[in-house]
Amino acid sequence: MPTFRTGAVTTILSERAGLQRVEVDGRKAYVLTALIGDVAVGDRVVVNTTAVELGLGTGGWDVVHWNLARDAWNGGSDGHVMKLRYTSLQCDTGVAEERPAYESGGLRGMPVVVCGVHSQVAAVAAVFKGTLPERKLVFVMTDAAALPLALSDLVADLSTAGLIDGTVTAGQAFGGDHEAVNLPSALRVARSVAGADAVVVGPGPGGVGTATELGFGALEVGGVIDAARRDGGVPIVALRWSGTDERERHRGVSHHSRTALAWVGSGATVAVPRGEPLVDVGDHERVEVDVGDVPALLAAAGIAVTTMGRTPEEEPGFFRYAGAAGAAAAAAVAKGVMQ
Repeated sequence: MPTFRTGAVTTILSERAGLQRVEVDGRKAYVLTALIGDVAVGDRVVVNTTAVELGLGTGGWDVVHWNLARDAWNGGSDGHVMKLRYTSLQCDTGVAEERPAYESGGLRGMPVVVCGVHSQVAAVAAVFKGTLPERKLVFVMTDAAALPLALSDLVADLSTAGLIDGTVTAGQAFGGDHEAVNLPSALRVARSVAGADAVVVGPGPGGVGTATELGFGALEVGGVIDAARRDGGVPIVALRWSGTDERERHRGVSHHSRTALAWVGSGATVAVPRGEPLVDVGDHERVEVDVGDVPALLAAAGIAVTTMGRTPEEEPGFFRYAGAAGAAAAAAVAKGVMQ
């Protein structure tokens, strides 16, 4: 159950569209301004403290639930589809499916890179845009981890650097350039509304794992593969790989990737950097691709990213394997796979 407290905003640490980072009585907190509006120094606020009190690895920040300095607030929307439904923060985001630009013609051979963790998106984008800088890459964020896209420093940095050309938030995730009712429809929104040549799909920050066979958020990789394949897309999997993780189940190709691939059975292209040991991908198609120096690409673009606290220099294989999926997507677009 959640825990709350009240306090006063003592400092504004930073601000960007959709997000303020503040201190409330000296404790770090963030404000999702699309849900409750902004706050100012001196405002008394209600704060959800649950994540910090549980000591969650992706916690460390309280969440401002409401600003007591105002009696009412209206964020405004011209849509009628709700997200965060039946919670006290349900909001009428509207969705792209309500707009005339939405088309129902399928994915038409569009490459769909499927990531299991948020940090993989950086490597996919850096390699794809480094190969085809003029083509549009759109990020579709699922609702398997963080729901507000505004929380992602990584997506903000990738967008500023021109490595992502648009965003779509699917299901209960919200805050993208475009909103979508569910993941299969979000892929169509990315193509027909955002104009994507290729899509990278993944959760937001803060993935969930339980050290059980199926109890982890990245199992959704199987469902994304199936959704892309069924609608005429080309699913390309970014393998999660580690050479340094202290947990045996994540050494080499993570059990998250292996289990998700086995769960869906077949239908995906699995990209492996050329020169790396071949991995068993079951009935999926394995392709070897040239990747290059992914840490250098990220550094050149000014992208700071870590995986489990490790930088690209400390865990180059993780980013190299993820980058291989970006290279495979670029090769598919260059060959004119899209119809």
